[in-house]
Amino acid sequence: MSYVLHRAGQALLVLALAYTGAYLLLAALPGDAIIARYANPDLGLTDAQIQAIREALGADQPLIVQYVKSIAGFLTGDFGYSVASGAAVSDLIATALPATLTLAVLGLGLAIFLGVVIAFTATYGRGTWLRRFFRGLPPFFVSLPVFWIGIILIQIFSFRLGLVPVIGANPVQALILPVITLSIPIAAPLAQVLMRSIDEVREQPFVTVVRARGASTSWLLWRNVARNALLPTLTMAGLLFGELVGGAVVTETVFARPGIGQLTAQAVANRDTPVLLAVVVISTVAFVAINLIVDLLYPVLDARLRTPRAAKAVRADPIGVPA
Repeated sequence: MSYVLHRAGQALLVLALAYTGAYLLLAALPGDAIIARYANPDLGLTDAQIQAIREALGADQPLIVQYVKSIAGFLTGDFGYSVASGAAVSDLIATALPATLTLAVLGLGLAIFLGVVIAFTATYGRGTWLRRFFRGLPPFFVSLPVFWIGIILIQIFSFRLGLVPVIGANPVQALILPVITLSIPIAAPLAQVLMRSIDEVREQPFVTVVRARGASTSWLLWRNVARNALLPTLTMAGLLFGELVGGAVVTETVFARPGIGQLTAQAVANRDTPVLLAVVVISTVAFVAINLIVDLLYPVLDARLRTPRAAKAVRADPIGVPA
């Protein structure tokens, strides 16, 4: 219980620091969203009317007062109102979030599948040429920008081959290329960590003993090697969620998909601070929650982590002792 409370306290601290940092950085940006939105001569608003808008949105109050009120609002589920559209930020988030969650979950699932296939083939594949080829894939994938992957996939599979339509696609077809685009850069570091873990576990004495007892390669892989190589990969999967969020923003922009990514891009263009703050908070909550789940899964997956002293030793050398 103390372990869970300790991790939950750390998660709350990270969330508070992230919100404060985002708030101060957005407040320090030059310009004023209200001026940029309502001072357009085409709107014909007077200075008094613009000042009334500032008062209605609370933008005329001191920064510390706005900060405290924003925290109180977030704690009660009130994210405020968009400066650009006047709509409630909570409504905008509720509309955009399901599409982004679908893309993120499918992208992470495909990334894990690709990472496992690449790592196992690079380690146990038949033929030296095949293993070398798959070992070269992760560095190549890491070097590819997300937007470039999306553009190339559109050019090849939509325009050249006509396999996946860009215009008039059904919901399933509209997800194929974005999910692939999002998964490739995430699969690369997962495969690299898993390959390194498998290589190190294979050199452990207990693997030699199990092999000497007549265990087959598949038995060694699934019952011994893969199980002990899982923890570093699980840690990397949790850390990569931040990249998943950033990749979703770029991917939704490239494919013109409605979601948190497109909402964020519009908020940046319009200097829509309430929307940007809400996106930062939601992303941070998701990132912290996933990493907290990963931490809490450690004792479940590895019995060595069920006592404080053993947990400290294992975190120093996560694959040094067989599970």
